[in-house]
Amino acid sequence: MVGKPQITLSSLDYERLQRLLEKDGPSFAGREALEAELDRADVLEPKDMPANVVTMNSTVRFTIVETGKTSTLQLVYPKDLDGSAEKVSVLAPVGIALLGLSVGQELPMPSPTGHVTVRVDAITWQPESAGELHR
Repeated sequence: MVGKPQITLSSLDYERLQRLLEKDGPSFAGREALEAELDRADVLEPKDMPANVVTMNSTVRFTIVETGKTSTLQLVYPKDLDGSAEKVSVLAPVGIALLGLSVGQELPMPSPTGHVTVRVDAITWQPESAGELHR
């Protein structure tokens, strides 16, 4: 896939996301996009994850490049959604786009108007760098 930056996933996140895909079947719109991200990811042990990579349960500040709108959200599994405006599911388009990106990287994602580009500005909290390797 030309133009997509390399992404990195922890082995724990990778295995949990694979199980989620097996369990949920074809029941969500971003399934193919998430499968493609998993297929192209570099997978590292949680203890080896760089602190500048968006992992599951990370809190990330990002910008939609076309609008300049900045948001800060925690990337969570669907079971951890609680209605909070501060959380986004890994099955949502922005969640799929953020997964595995490093600070400074950009990735196009689908939007109601076609495509927009999401850029990771900062990771304000990451479980692996906080020592939570088996969360």
